[in-house]
Amino acid sequence: MAHPVFEDIGTSIFEVMSRLATECKAINLGQGFPEALEPQEMIEAARQALADGPHQYPSMMGLPTLRQAVAENARRFFGLEIDWEQEVLITSGATEALADSLFALLQQGDEVIIIEPAYDSYAPIIRRAGALPVTVRLRPPHWHLPFDAMRDVISNKTRAIVLNNPMNPTGKVFTLEELRFIADLMLEHDLIAIADEVYDHLVFDGMCHISLLSLPEIRDRVVRIGSAGKSFSLTGWKVGYVTADKRLLAPIMRAHQYVNFSTPPALQAAVAAGLRFPDSYFEGLRNNLQARRDLLLDGLRNAGLKVANVAATYFALADIGDNPFEEDDFAFSQRMTREAGVATIPMSFFYENRDVISHVRFCFAKQADTLEEAVARIRNWTMATTE
Repeated sequence: MAHPVFEDIGTSIFEVMSRLATECKAINLGQGFPEALEPQEMIEAARQALADGPHQYPSMMGLPTLRQAVAENARRFFGLEIDWEQEVLITSGATEALADSLFALLQQGDEVIIIEPAYDSYAPIIRRAGALPVTVRLRPPHWHLPFDAMRDVISNKTRAIVLNNPMNPTGKVFTLEELRFIADLMLEHDLIAIADEVYDHLVFDGMCHISLLSLPEIRDRVVRIGSAGKSFSLTGWKVGYVTADKRLLAPIMRAHQYVNFSTPPALQAAVAAGLRFPDSYFEGLRNNLQARRDLLLDGLRNAGLKVANVAATYFALADIGDNPFEEDDFAFSQRMTREAGVATIPMSFFYENRDVISHVRFCFAKQADTLEEAVARIRNWTMATTE
């Protein structure tokens, strides 16, 4: 008898490493929750909305003001023209948005392409939907999309591609050439795409995020997912949004009504206010995170770690393949947490087979003094272990 999909899945590595960080009183650079970036105006907007009410179920689709704000923000920053009434759905976080989309659009026996390293929720949700994840790997240090490998995995069962852009954990921003290649595959093989774009506002060094939804030839084949938690550093609020052609959004909406139905209206109202912040807010967030990124990258390199440049997201990767302990990434992460007092995430958990054991992920969305203390601890630890 086959086991239920979730029966043999362990606790998320993010929870495992956060628990270990707490146990060891370590600085947690593992889980991707930011420090001291929350806009106080949004918190005040939520407080006011909570006081004013209403407190009952909002529309299943989401508050009209938030759906309008999602469309307005997408037009302002990414050039997308969206019908807020028929093409926007509000969910309780981007992970719910992913689940709704995959449950709604997949059938038993479908195959779905996942680009690794990949967020660990993709494969279990795809399997729970009755489909099969098929992986394509990006290779360090440049993480280019392998065109031939993408072509090779497509079969007559392939239904969809999941694209995380900007990409966690690599920090990669997919190029227009790569996006157009994906679009061509979608048209040639009649595919849809789930575009996980939760880090769309967190792109650095003057680069621009290009949404897959912006390519007109596949406009009706793309489900775009966004996250207030990432755009406003309020990860605990769990407010996400789905944007798609009405033909795709209709079944996603029906899945949503049975998965969660609605999201707290006070938080929706506050997120609507945030999405309407002036350009200066989003520019300031990028600049702040870019400065934190530079602080962490410089510190890790000075501590002797091999760290590549990072174009987007909250995260940096260190190559620990030649570490002096000759340990895999999980053992190395546990050792660093216990001995150096700094927690990371082993990157093998972003792979289906967990066989890529050469990198660990650090989160730089922390206050400067947190990052400075963390890199000082790592530097002292690496010096002690190499003496």
